[in-house]
Amino acid sequence: MTTTVFLAVLCAALLHAGWNALVKGGADKRVNMSGVIIGHLPASLLALAVAPAPDLASWPYLLAGMACHFGYQIFLLNAYRAGDLSQVYPIARGTAPLIVAAVSVLFLGVVLAPLELAAVAIIALGLMSMALVRQSDGTRNLPAARLAVITGCFIAAYSLVDGLGARVSGSPLGFYAWLGTLNALIFAAYMRITAPGVLTQMRVSGKRVFWVGGTASFVAYAIVVWAFTQAPIALVTALRETSIVFALGIGVFFFGEKMNLPKLLATFATLSGALLLRLARL
Repeated sequence: MTTTVFLAVLCAALLHAGWNALVKGGADKRVNMSGVIIGHLPASLLALAVAPAPDLASWPYLLAGMACHFGYQIFLLNAYRAGDLSQVYPIARGTAPLIVAAVSVLFLGVVLAPLELAAVAIIALGLMSMALVRQSDGTRNLPAARLAVITGCFIAAYSLVDGLGARVSGSPLGFYAWLGTLNALIFAAYMRITAPGVLTQMRVSGKRVFWVGGTASFVAYAIVVWAFTQAPIALVTALRETSIVFALGIGVFFFGEKMNLPKLLATFATLSGALLLRLARL
C-alpha cells in the first residue's frame, strides 16, 4: 500500500466517523440516516456527469452492492437506536476486516504477508474488544452488540462486492456514482413506504445532515472504492476502520460518552495495527 493510498484511506476514515456521528447525534435517527443516504444524490449526480460510465460487466456487482448497502443501512440505523456510538461503531467496523481478510485469502486467491495478516487481526480484535464495554448504567447492551455484528457482516459483503466491481468497471468513480444514486433512490422509496413522515421531517430539520453528512459519506466511500483498485481489499477495509479513533473522540467529547480503560486499549491496539500495516511493505 503506497503512502498516497494510506493517507487517502485515513482521510476517508475521518469523514466516515463524522457522518456516523451526525446520524447518532440527532433526536430521530431515521431522519438523520435518510439525510445522509439521500444526501448522496447531489454528489452522485455530479460524479455521473464527469466520470466515465462503468463497464457493463460490473453491473452484477453494482446490483449486489446495492442490496448489501441497503441491508447495512437498515441494521446500522436500528443498532444506533439501541446503543451508544462508541459501542455500536467499533463492533460493526471490527467484524468486517476479519471476514474480508478470510474470504480474500481462502476464496479469492489473495496473498497477504504475515505482517499484513497480523495488522488486520490487531485492528479487528482491537475494535471487537469494544463488545466488552458496559453502558453508563453498568449493564451490557447485548441487543445493540448483536445488531452491530450483523451490520459488520453487511459491511464485509459490500466491501468485497464493491471492490471487485470497481476493478471490473474500469471507472471506480462512475461505478460508485451509479451505486450511490440508485441506493439513495431505493432508501427514499423504503422510507416513503414505511415512514412517510421521515422524508417530510428531513426536508425541515435534516438539511445540514443532507448536505454535510451526505457529501461527507459519498466522498469517504468514493475514496475507499478507488483505494480498492490500488491495494488489496482486505488491507483497505482494515485501515478504513481506524475511523474508530475519530469516532471515540467524537463520542466522548461531543456526546458525553464515557472513556474508560477498554476504550483506551482498543484505541491503542487499532493505532498499533494501522502502523504495522503501513510498515508491512516498506
